[in-house]
Amino acid sequence: MGTGRPGPAVLECAIDVWGRSAPAPTIATPSPVPPPPVDEDAVREAGKRLAAAKRPLIVAGGGAQGASAEVTELSRLLQAPVVAYRRGRGVLDSRDPFSVTLPLGRELWGEADVVLGVGTRLFYGFTQWGIDNELAVIRVDADPDEPERFARPAAALIGDAKAILRRLVEVLPAGKRPSRRTEMDERQAKMRAHLDKLAPQIGFLEAIRAELPEDGIFVDEVTQIGFAARLLLPVYKPRTFLSPGYQDNLGWGYATALGVQHARPDVPVLSISGDGGFLFTSNEIATAVRHRIALTVVVFNDGAFGNVRRIQEEAYGNRLIASDLANPDFVRYAQSFGAEAERARSPQELRAALKRAFKRRDGPTLIEVPVGPMPSPWEFIHMPPVRGQR
Repeated sequence: MGTGRPGPAVLECAIDVWGRSAPAPTIATPSPVPPPPVDEDAVREAGKRLAAAKRPLIVAGGGAQGASAEVTELSRLLQAPVVAYRRGRGVLDSRDPFSVTLPLGRELWGEADVVLGVGTRLFYGFTQWGIDNELAVIRVDADPDEPERFARPAAALIGDAKAILRRLVEVLPAGKRPSRRTEMDERQAKMRAHLDKLAPQIGFLEAIRAELPEDGIFVDEVTQIGFAARLLLPVYKPRTFLSPGYQDNLGWGYATALGVQHARPDVPVLSISGDGGFLFTSNEIATAVRHRIALTVVVFNDGAFGNVRRIQEEAYGNRLIASDLANPDFVRYAQSFGAEAERARSPQELRAALKRAFKRRDGPTLIEVPVGPMPSPWEFIHMPPVRGQR
């Protein structure tokens, strides 16, 4: 679980073995796993390319979460923007003008001459935005099978991102690059004005950010507010924005957030869900009540699988099937388990409700927010190529 590409592991045991007993030696504490050696030749090659780059770009994925300080320092040294989406968010503080999400990241991808991908598959760049011979890609990844999955990189550095990026910082020339801060401030302002098309979602996200502490944890879901949050919610620290990733499995949110809050009782955890996604695991309110887990969930209730309904309206001549929902009264539903619950009908009411919810540390809270259809986020997520061939 802790070596190579870290992640969960599965132990399979036949059911007829469970009840057996046998002598067993004392289980020794595992020795720490030594980090893999850093390939110095690859580091030097990557360092040369980055030092010579005129428009470098960094893309941070989930594998960069443990290397926030190094990504931040590289961004400063190279004057390189850092693109992050979903699992890479928070690696660079959103208050830094070099911290960008998908729409501006796509623009910068089209201009870049060198891209440094850290712990990411570079999925959007390779499959949507395009590549060509003018773009050199440097990959940093724990999995040796990953760097050449889409295209052969100019350099591949395999191992722990933190150690590799620290060496990259050390080999880069000490000379100071011309500042791009004014440029990035202006580009960020222009993109924010463009994203104002998502004003209803922005209002609710601003209320959430105003009340969720900087180290509070936001658990994303497959819902209209979730899609917008991946683009617009400011994220200040690593590992404080949790997202389902590429599979985008509907309904993961509440159960996941319950585990997060149990593991981190020291900080508020906020789960957002649509009404359809929440009902996948809403019965786990019973677990939260029984074990006094102080998780707050906001259920945005539009009475439908809203994204599915929009697709049917726009792509199938408004022929609707299986997208409308028959919902409970979510406030009374949560109260029936013994949870605190209330209804908020505006961003202002949501902010006040969150303030009350985060003060409670002895059990769960549900806040229902009735909403209507929201503007589509998809023009800012699925975007056409900006270079080369798809």
